[in-house]
Amino acid sequence: MQSVDIAVTDLASATKKFFRRVLPIMLVMLVCNQLNRSNIGYAHEHLEADVGIGAAAYGFGAGLFFVAYAIFELPSNVMMEKFGARVWLTRIMISWGIVSFLMAFVQNEMMFYVLRFLLGAAEAGFFPAVIFYFARWVPAGQRGKATAIFIAGSSVAAALSGPIAGMLLSLQGALGFRGWQWLFGFEGLLSVAVGITVYFLLDARIEDAKWLNSREKTALISAIASEDAEHTTGKDTKVNRWKMLLNPQILLLCGIYFSVQLSIYANTFWLPSIVKQIPGTTDLSVGFLSAIPWVCAVFAMYFAAKWQDRAKSKRPLLVVALLVAAVGTFAAAVATPVLALVFLAVAAMGFKSASPLFWTIPQSGLHPLVLAPAIAIINSLGNLGGFVAPFGFGLIKEQTGSVVPGLFALAAASTLAAGLVYFLKERTTTAAPPAAEAAAAASSAETLEPAAAR
Repeated sequence: MQSVDIAVTDLASATKKFFRRVLPIMLVMLVCNQLNRSNIGYAHEHLEADVGIGAAAYGFGAGLFFVAYAIFELPSNVMMEKFGARVWLTRIMISWGIVSFLMAFVQNEMMFYVLRFLLGAAEAGFFPAVIFYFARWVPAGQRGKATAIFIAGSSVAAALSGPIAGMLLSLQGALGFRGWQWLFGFEGLLSVAVGITVYFLLDARIEDAKWLNSREKTALISAIASEDAEHTTGKDTKVNRWKMLLNPQILLLCGIYFSVQLSIYANTFWLPSIVKQIPGTTDLSVGFLSAIPWVCAVFAMYFAAKWQDRAKSKRPLLVVALLVAAVGTFAAAVATPVLALVFLAVAAMGFKSASPLFWTIPQSGLHPLVLAPAIAIINSLGNLGGFVAPFGFGLIKEQTGSVVPGLFALAAASTLAAGLVYFLKERTTTAAPPAAEAAAAASSAETLEPAAAR
């Protein structure tokens, strides 16, 4: 009995150290990821003035990123399994940093399209690689919390991207470069530097972690191995995963996630343009004002996570989040520019909270053998919302001179997604192994502080 208690304590200690040491590294990577995804939103008007990239071309180029992302995600996952998450995450960061840096020298629409496509290809597999890394290092009882904190970190990253972009754009003319060239150049080189650093900070295997003692390594390796064994024994080995992927539930999940991504990336790429309609704004003030919705989203995600922990079913919470997004977006479409920013903050609280709530449902409702490929499919197809949203907004703005019809469409999509949630199946997850369950309870208080970032 005493040996079991020691193993539980060692597992809790190892998990706590992972949250303190590794998760912050992942969040820094996520900040770089968000900076390089969203910087064109702040550079949009400058690219139009200096390079001649209009609203429709901008929207198409912004969306091409997600087409490439969807095409190359599966090959990227295959290569990640071959080379390991550590090497592949380093490759992803360095390659997307180089492409982002090259954006500083874009000269025409075609070059813009090519670079945006290459950026999506370079970044493909980043999210699955992080989730795979968690699966190899974090016991099941704490894996959901690690994933939730990571996803919530995207709101913090989005909040930081505005002020950083505003300051870089203010360097207009410094050393003979335009402000938007400083924006792409600096953020691209930052990703390259972080990517190189990550290679030396992340450990490929638990056995290589010098920050864990031998007992902690043994406890963590045993817990992960035990969970893997549960998924590869018995009748489960005879399940045809590909037939299960044809399950209508997965199609529903793709549709709902597609709607969530529509809202996230419409705001990522067009929020600065909406904020610029407020009289008297500058590049710097637009950057800071654009951070407001994402800051509000951070607090909303924190409280949503607390309610989520107490709720037996996540579906009602997801419905509420989607309806809040719909109401906020609709109100923003009919409000003055200042009030539109307020209502977009409300909408962001909804659609950003919806993302981590959403991912708890496939984890509980899908068969373990189909979960990994299902997540890849849901993520790939859902992320195509990142193509439709900016491209659609660009076409609408070029034809009508306004993004208001696009906001109405987003509100309708969120409302439809809320209705689809009630057709999803949800079941209680299998109990975690005793050691992992006890470790989760023991480390709960220790991880409360990082979890506040949610």
